[in-house]
Amino acid sequence: MILEVASLQVRPGQESQFEAAFLQAQKIISGMPGFVSHQLQRCLERPDQYLLLVVWQSLEDHEVGFRGSAEYQQWKRLLHHFYEPFPEVLHYRTVEGACSATQAT
Repeated sequence: MILEVASLQVRPGQESQFEAAFLQAQKIISGMPGFVSHQLQRCLERPDQYLLLVVWQSLEDHEVGFRGSAEYQQWKRLLHHFYEPFPEVLHYRTVEGACSATQAT
């Protein structure tokens, strides 16, 4: 599994419009081959700053499959005009043995 991490800086004053557009865009990404899950987090201290976390089965599922698809063009039309500056997107893999989770009781 690969974790895609994108730090998104949305143009000030456009946060509500961005969130509404993201609700549409998430339907696009969630239907892509290799997609596992996603989260969109909003920063408490900087309300125009978001963190997008997407889990993919492989790097190729994101870089080749999604970004090379017609669906990605729809994603771009919905979201890319909100960003200033354009986000850096990085990919991460879990370090073996360095992962834990708390169980709910």
